[in-house]
Amino acid sequence: MNLRLTDAESDALRARAEQEGRSMQEVARTAIAQYVSDRPARLAAAIGRVRTEDAELLDRLSR
Repeated sequence: MNLRLTDAESDALRARAEQEGRSMQEVARTAIAQYVSDRPARLAAAIGRVRTEDAELLDRLSR
């Protein structure tokens, strides 16, 4: 797999990797692993927000 980053993204990744004393690849792989493992929790939180914030609208649409 090839991952194409913008110059700004590449610079940010490089800076973070240097800051943590790790390779850019290691930082990117950690970020991806964290993103995919947190997805169910983030999805549930987003659904909860929609249910709360749009409860009246959802009720009207269900009729």
